Amino acid sequence: MTVAIAARDLVKKFDDFTAVNGISFDIDEGECFAFLGPNGAGKTTTIKMVHCVSPITSGKVTVFGMRSSLENREIRRLTGVIPQEINLDSGLTVHENLMVFSRFFDIPKHEAKKRVEELLGFVELDNKKHSKIDELSTGMKRRLLIARALLNKPKLIMADEPTTGLDPQARHLIWQRLRLLKSQGTTLILTTQYMEEAEQLCDKLVIMNEGKILIQGSPRQLVADRIGREVVEIRIAKEEDEKLLALVSDSVCGHERAGDTLYFYCSDGRELMKKMIDLDLSNVLNRPATLEDVFLKLTGRSLTE
Repeated sequence: MTVAIAARDLVKKFDDFTAVNGISFDIDEGECFAFLGPNGAGKTTTIKMVHCVSPITSGKVTVFGMRSSLENREIRRLTGVIPQEINLDSGLTVHENLMVFSRFFDIPKHEAKKRVEELLGFVELDNKKHSKIDELSTGMKRRLLIARALLNKPKLIMADEPTTGLDPQARHLIWQRLRLLKSQGTTLILTTQYMEEAEQLCDKLVIMNEGKILIQGSPRQLVADRIGREVVEIRIAKEEDEKLLALVSDSVCGHERAGDTLYFYCSDGRELMKKMIDLDLSNVLNRPATLEDVFLKLTGRSLTE
């Protein structure tokens, strides 16, 4: 695989605050790569440095072999951005929003019209082309942002939490469109707080917290390595932990207490579930391990402000 983006010892500081703290990663051409993490982890700051819109304090990023910097217009020309905020012009129609944006890339008017028609079909907004932005649902606005990001036929797309606030139907439609773009060879960078989104779309990912990368790899491998195949949740008083752990110690490969729940991480939860039945415990759940288990295990289950 050809490396599309390479970052080495990347640092971003705002006065005395370090938002990104010496991270390194490689993103291969044609893959979907995600940055996961809680609010303030440094995800958006990282992709802004990659996209040449935020200066790098120290370290290095290359995009398609070019050094990322505020002066590098070529990287921006090759990149489409799906922002977290909905920054469409509410005074214009759907069609007009795209036509105006096409001017930033000096796309000839006749070519821009053709691309706009094709992209509105791609995001299923053909019948809304003459609608004003305020007449669209949030899901439609998000899809329009995807169309706008594709106007310049980018080699790289950066999607900053692209499905925030959407209902399941709209979220799945956007996932389908992003997967189709990846299948056509587009490199995708995604930031998200939705673990299912990362599992649906990503080839590789990093989990960040407080400006650092805690772990990186494929979603499936991270779950297998850090959690196992299954999780057994038991809601039980903390005072019962020691006795229960002594009874099931030969059945589990790891455990964690969070609030009123004990989480057991297992290769096979069936033996543990049999013991729970023998102990006549209620409030027991056996389920497949997920990326969310990895995320919470690494970043913590308590809220941080």
